[in-house]
Amino acid sequence: MRLYRLLTEDDTSAFCHKVSLAISKGWELHGDPQYAFDAARGVMRCAQAVTKQATETYYPEMKLGEQ
Repeated sequence: MRLYRLLTEDDTSAFCHKVSLAISKGWELHGDPQYAFDAARGVMRCAQAVTKQATETYYPEMKLGEQ
């Protein structure tokens, strides 16, 4: 089974660290990163989808970040 996560963060180094941490835990990039302007806060936001092959069965309470 393949797990899916969408990582989001303001466009700062924190976003890069979040994606790098996921990659270091075996997650793989899925598609291109996306950017959008958050007009309410006046900042750019980033998003990156990641996937990971898992051997256990998915359940809604699963903490994907701990996989």
